[in-house]
Amino acid sequence: MQPPASNAHEFSVSELAMAVKRAVEDEFGFVRVRGEISGYRGQHSSGHAYFTLKDDAASIDAVVWKTTWPRLRFKPEEGMEIIATGRLTTFPKSSKYQIVIEQIEPAGAGALMALLEERRKKLAAEGLFAAERKQKLPYLPRIIGVVTSPTGAVIRDILHRLDDRFPSRVIVWPVRVQGDTAAAEIANAVLGFNALTPDGPVPRPDLLIVARGGGSIEDLWCFNEEAVVRAVAASRIPVISGVGHETDTTLVDFAADHRAPTPTAAAEAAVPVRAELIAYVDDQGARTRNVVRRQLMSSRDRLRAAAGQLPRPLDLLSIARQRLDKADSELSASLRHLGQGKRLALTRSATKLQPSIVGQRVSVMQQRLADTGRRSTSGIARYLEQRRAAYDKAAAQLTPNALRTDIRHARAQFAPQAERLEPAYRRILSQGSERLATVWKLVESLSYRRILDRGFALITDGDSGHIIRSKDTVRPGQSLVVDVADGSFGANVSGAPAQRKKPKPPRDDNGQTSLF
Repeated sequence: MQPPASNAHEFSVSELAMAVKRAVEDEFGFVRVRGEISGYRGQHSSGHAYFTLKDDAASIDAVVWKTTWPRLRFKPEEGMEIIATGRLTTFPKSSKYQIVIEQIEPAGAGALMALLEERRKKLAAEGLFAAERKQKLPYLPRIIGVVTSPTGAVIRDILHRLDDRFPSRVIVWPVRVQGDTAAAEIANAVLGFNALTPDGPVPRPDLLIVARGGGSIEDLWCFNEEAVVRAVAASRIPVISGVGHETDTTLVDFAADHRAPTPTAAAEAAVPVRAELIAYVDDQGARTRNVVRRQLMSSRDRLRAAAGQLPRPLDLLSIARQRLDKADSELSASLRHLGQGKRLALTRSATKLQPSIVGQRVSVMQQRLADTGRRSTSGIARYLEQRRAAYDKAAAQLTPNALRTDIRHARAQFAPQAERLEPAYRRILSQGSERLATVWKLVESLSYRRILDRGFALITDGDSGHIIRSKDTVRPGQSLVVDVADGSFGANVSGAPAQRKKPKPPRDDNGQTSLF
């Protein structure tokens, strides 16, 4: 049966999908959608970002193209409620409609504050706001780096305040303090100052000031971005945060080493007042001079008092001079008397040193020396004769007959002792043999050979000689040595270990299983 004819136009699936796509894009070319981000897992490897916007009744797929991502003022986060601006379109492959997001805004100040609080807790948990990480500000920095807009009133206020308090060299790194690229510029400025070298063409500052005037939370949001907070926390140069007015608080304030309520207060915290320093130095100098003057006066008074108690130098030298004069007068007389005494002693000794007396003395000594030599020669001859006679007498006693007689005499003395020692020696050997036999019986009873006698076998590896203790240690083809009671023989492992068969129970004559 033929179906009834119809005048309706036939569409292909692709034509219908493209028609729906054009209708949706023409009707909803530009929309603002409010919803909660769900299913966000970060950027895809292609650079695009995919997630879902939902409320309590519906959901819509969302996509942020790779080229749009850098221009987003607020990056998407899981669970964040936003207002997304973009255009609706469809994805023909799956017949779904989606929103292509061009811009993202938090859904009201409450959502923005909730996002700020969540980010603060996250960074605080990483330790970026810890007090022990804070650096001490230099008391008098030579060079101050300022990260702010070069055209606003903030830089003029900072320069004016520094000039009033203590003129210092200031290096300004111009950045945007509001807008899509502000966070990246501020973070790069802090990192750039840290990358400078002290002796480079642009010297490295001793202190950094990150400053901006007041504004709404949206205006100050770039100072809440993670890139800026991490750059300030990682700075090796101390950082003063002077963002907004006194009631404005950003995450940079927590990460900085010092938080100033205003940019002007940041300049005041950076340097002391020059006039106050000069007055302080003058006061300290005056106090130092007064202290030194008082100490000099006190020392002078003590010196005068001590000098009054000392004797006069002439009085000290008079006694020594008198002793020296007395010694001088006594020395002349002593030298004279000493010379006379030595002269008399020399005169007495000279009479004993005449040539005749000395010659006589030498003759006597020569005679004594000759007598001593004669007595020594005769004494040595007598000693030699005595030793020769003793040796001759001993040699006469060492004849062969005398030696044989001594040997027989010694054998006669040792024969009774040898007869007494022989039974004792045999008795010791007998006792030792009995103990050795007892020990050997014990060894034989504990030997593995007795176990082999009962029908067991000892299996060892043919190569290493190690005992086979488990079936898991053998392999097919391995050579083994089997020891039994009457010898040993070789064997080879043919395959996997065989399963032991359970013995069948005995049966009686009638074929029934025996109970015994």
